[in-house]
Amino acid sequence: MIDEAPDREWSGADLSGETFEGLAFLETDLSEAKAHGAAFADCNFRGVRFNATRWERTAFTNCTFTRCAFFSAAFTGCKLVGSRFVRCTFEVLRADGGDWSFTSLPSADLRSASFDGVRLREADLTKARCAGASLRDCDLSGALLEGADLSGCDLRGSDLSAVDPRATEIRGAQVTVDQALAVAVALGLKISG
Repeated sequence: MIDEAPDREWSGADLSGETFEGLAFLETDLSEAKAHGAAFADCNFRGVRFNATRWERTAFTNCTFTRCAFFSAAFTGCKLVGSRFVRCTFEVLRADGGDWSFTSLPSADLRSASFDGVRLREADLTKARCAGASLRDCDLSGALLEGADLSGCDLRGSDLSAVDPRATEIRGAQVTVDQALAVAVALGLKISG
C-alpha cells in the first residue's frame, strides 16, 4: 500500500534537496512550487496541479502522473526516466536538457510544449499530438512514434532515426538538410549527387 504524501502547504513551496519515495500525491496543488536537486521515486501523482512550477536538476523516476496539469511548468536538467503520463495537460510546458528516456506519453497533447536538448530515448510518443511543438536537439532514438503528429514541429538537430514517415505525420516540420536526407532514405529514396 502506497502512503499518502504528508499534509503540508505545497503551493509555492521550495522543495530543494528533499527526497520523496513511494508516496501518493492526490489532488495536491503544487502550483508555483520550485526545487533544485529534489528527488521523487516511485510516486503517484493524481489530479495534481504543477502550474507555473520550476524544477531544476530534480528527479521524478518511475513516477506515474494521472490527470495532472503542467501549465507553464519548467523542467531544467531534470530526470524523468521511466515515468508515465496518463490524461495530463501540458500547455506551455518547457523542458531544457535532462533525461526523459523510457517515459510513457502516448496520445499526449504536446502542441504548445517545448523540449530543447532533452534525451527522449525509447520514449513512448505513440499518437502524441506535437503539431507546432518544439523538439529541438532531442535524442529521439528508439522512440515509439507510430501515429504521432509532428506536423509543423521544430525538429532541428534532433535524432530522427526512429521516425517512419509512413507512420508518423511530419508534413511541414522544420528540419535540417541532413535530417531531410535521413527521412528521404527512410522512404526508400536513393540519393545521388
